[in-house]
Amino acid sequence: MNTIRKKLVLNCTTREERQQCDEPELPGRLPRITRLMALAIRCDELLRTGKVRDLEHLATIGNVSQPRISQILSLTMLAPDIQETLLFLPRLSEGKPEIFEKSLRKITMLDDWHEQRQAYMRPKDQNLACNQQPVLLLK
Repeated sequence: MNTIRKKLVLNCTTREERQQCDEPELPGRLPRITRLMALAIRCDELLRTGKVRDLEHLATIGNVSQPRISQILSLTMLAPDIQETLLFLPRLSEGKPEIFEKSLRKITMLDDWHEQRQAYMRPKDQNLACNQQPVLLLK
């Protein structure tokens, strides 16, 4: 067996060295469900275009388990207007978010978008995905 030794030089930058964009930082942070919805859409695109082989490959790239990738991708099964609502939730300056991915899992299993909308709009005490009425849902 032959062994080849060669020095490999990688030019890495630290976070401080990276150039920042000129746009001012917005106050607050995006809700986690907003970030997960965007990630689900991006992962779905990667799968459809063939840039990743399968869910296992996607999970490896994302450094998560394959079941977790499946949970995230299930968000793409929501009605388009619910997805839009999740993507455009207001930024959080403090406190906990009002919508959680875990509470949306049952809704993603419904095949009919009309049923999804009804389940999404139910009050909190009836296993709603959010603590208050959604900001923008089209009828």
